[in-house]
Amino acid sequence: MVCTHNRSATDHATAAEASELRSTPYNDGGFRNRKTINMMTKYAAVTITVFALAISGDRASAQISDAPSHQQQSPNVMPRPKIIILDVNETLLDLAPLKTSIGKVLDGREDLLPLWFSMMLHYSLVETVSENYHGFGEIGTAALMMVAETQGIPLSEEAAKAAIVTPLRSLPPHPDVIDALTKLKADGFRIVSLTNSSSEGAETQLRNAGLTELIDKQYSVEGVKKFKPHPAPYLMVLKDLGAKPEDVLMVAAHAWDLAGAKNVGLQTAFVARPGKTLYPNVARPDLVVSDLTELVAALRKSAPDGGSAQ
Repeated sequence: MVCTHNRSATDHATAAEASELRSTPYNDGGFRNRKTINMMTKYAAVTITVFALAISGDRASAQISDAPSHQQQSPNVMPRPKIIILDVNETLLDLAPLKTSIGKVLDGREDLLPLWFSMMLHYSLVETVSENYHGFGEIGTAALMMVAETQGIPLSEEAAKAAIVTPLRSLPPHPDVIDALTKLKADGFRIVSLTNSSSEGAETQLRNAGLTELIDKQYSVEGVKKFKPHPAPYLMVLKDLGAKPEDVLMVAAHAWDLAGAKNVGLQTAFVARPGKTLYPNVARPDLVVSDLTELVAALRKSAPDGGSAQ
C-alpha cells in the first residue's frame, strides 16, 4: 500500500524546490545548475520509489546479491530461456538525438534530458496507479512542458510535441544491438519487444532503426493501458505467446522494468547502459551485462550445446 502521507510530503518538497527555481535569478549559472541537479536527483528517487511501491504487493523481494555489478549470474542457475522480451527505449535505441532536440526548446539546456525522462516515467506511473491512461507521447509532451516551467522557460504544447515525437521515432540502435540480435535469432531464441511507447510509435521506431526483421513480434502497453512495471503488460505477453514465465527472459536497461518482470516470475537481464544502475531494494537480476554482446556470450555459455535455445 502506498503511503499517501509520505508521498504528499515529497510532492510538497518538490513543489517548493520548483518554486525556488522559478524565483531564482539566472545570472549565477553554477547555482542554477546545482539546483537543477538536486531536482533531478529528487525526481529520480521519487520515481524509483513509486515504482517499487507499486509492484511490491504481489511478491516479497529476494535477498540482494553482493556480487559485482557486471557479467554476473545469480547464485541459482537459471533455466535456459526460450523467449527473450526486449525493452526498446535506451535498451535497444540510443536517446542521444533527443538531447539535442530537447535542448533547443529549453534554451540550450541539454543537461535537462534526464530530468525530463524521469518526470515522464514518474507520471506514467501516476496514470497507472490512478487508473488513467494517456499515451507515452502525450505524457512526454506534458513532462517537457513541466520541466520548462520549473526552469522559467516559455514552451508551447506544439513546440514540446515537435521536440519529442519526431526525434523519438528516429532513434538509432546502440552499436551492439543489430549484431547481437542477429546472433540471438541464429541461436534459436524467439525475440519480441515490449515498450511503454504506443504501438504505432514503436513500430515506426523499430522500422527506422532497421530492427523490424530481427524481432518476431512487437508489444505495447497500449494493449492493456497500464505502463510497465505494472504486472499487466508482462502477463499480456505471456498469455499471447502461451509461454510459462520461467521460459522467458526480460532484457532491459531499467531496474524498474526488471523489477516488474521479476514480480510475475520472468527471468531478467540488466543491460548496464551508461548512467544506468541497479535498484538495490528488489531481487537482483539473473544476469547483469554491459551490453547485448555480453548477453549473447552469457546465454551461449549457459547452453548445454554451446548456443542453441532449443
